[in-house]
Amino acid sequence: MKNFIYISPNFPENHRHFCRQLKDNGFNVLGIGDCEYFNLLPELKSSLTEYYKVSNLENYDEVFRAVAFFTFRFGKIDWLESNNEYWLERDARLRREFNITSGFMPEDMKRVKFKSAMKACYKKAGIKTARYCLATSVNTCKRFIKKVGYPVVVKPDNGVGASDTHRLTCEEDLKRFFATKLPITYIMEEYVDATVNSYDAIVNSEGEPIFETGNVTLGSLMDVVNTGDSSMFYIVNKPFDDVRDAGRRALKAFGVKSRFIHFEFFRLNCDQPMGKKGEVVALEVNMRPSGGISPDMMNYANSTDVYKIWADMIAYDSTLRTVGERFYCAFVGRRDGKPYVHGDDEIYARYGANMKASQRVAPALSGAMGDRMFIVNFKTLEEVNEFYRFTTLCK
Repeated sequence: MKNFIYISPNFPENHRHFCRQLKDNGFNVLGIGDCEYFNLLPELKSSLTEYYKVSNLENYDEVFRAVAFFTFRFGKIDWLESNNEYWLERDARLRREFNITSGFMPEDMKRVKFKSAMKACYKKAGIKTARYCLATSVNTCKRFIKKVGYPVVVKPDNGVGASDTHRLTCEEDLKRFFATKLPITYIMEEYVDATVNSYDAIVNSEGEPIFETGNVTLGSLMDVVNTGDSSMFYIVNKPFDDVRDAGRRALKAFGVKSRFIHFEFFRLNCDQPMGKKGEVVALEVNMRPSGGISPDMMNYANSTDVYKIWADMIAYDSTLRTVGERFYCAFVGRRDGKPYVHGDDEIYARYGANMKASQRVAPALSGAMGDRMFIVNFKTLEEVNEFYRFTTLCK
């Protein structure tokens, strides 16, 4: 029996489904987390062969000892994974320490975590990227802005999601940024007027996708995080051909194997120096599933089970799980205290027959996803757009 260590199996909450499917495929599933065992959901408890509670997942020594304990107790560890962007570098370090060869290693981290280093892989794949500089000094940034003009976007070179991402529109913004920025490396990029499209896939050990889908984000995730806008995105009923082509080329260029991935691309809203309206250019790669409730939405949109497909990839390097009837699966995350025209009861009354889920968003995810979410399936894009108009209209 093979041994799979799952880091933080309780968060995000839906990751318990990955553990359940691994168990059903015959793995010893060994969990390491900072949640008390008695607080784990019953389904997760029943999926874990054993659980090791640490006081703080940030403490590498504690997690190292947990992996060492499992190695002593169960023998060689075949897989170690968190499926979480935040822990990618630590996962890689643990694989190296314990000779677990089934995932990324520390030497892989630069190209898959640092936005500036991703540029070379995109170039190898023949995919355009935004012009950039590392924001090392005010003068360096001023020279860059003289070339590309305002606005520009600054964000951590090694960051997670849209946190600490800022649009600078004038020299006063630039001065304020340097006065308040954290002591880390930032990347500055030209502003791109575009809509974010994703390529999501489960990839086998040969780097070939065995499942593909994607999403479209309405508005700017940066504005959602920074200004508290409503969050809106939908899973497409089938991947766009140009996004799928770019995603597959990026898989090869980044050397992705045996992973669930979420690659983000810009679709240009107008002609710009980097390309023509409608063209697909690179944003960033994420070597983990799309965040929050997105894997469940992929299931709703494709009438399938991505947790099962992923666990089959781990166990068999392929899957017999098929995709069924397809839908657009729309997400809206509404903000507490916003004066929406239509209340929750009206949403239920109008869209109850299409509703797949409705619940509060975990505080750790609410910055990017809103405070209360509604997830609804539709057959047409026109219905999706009407749903967004109805649920986000404010007084």
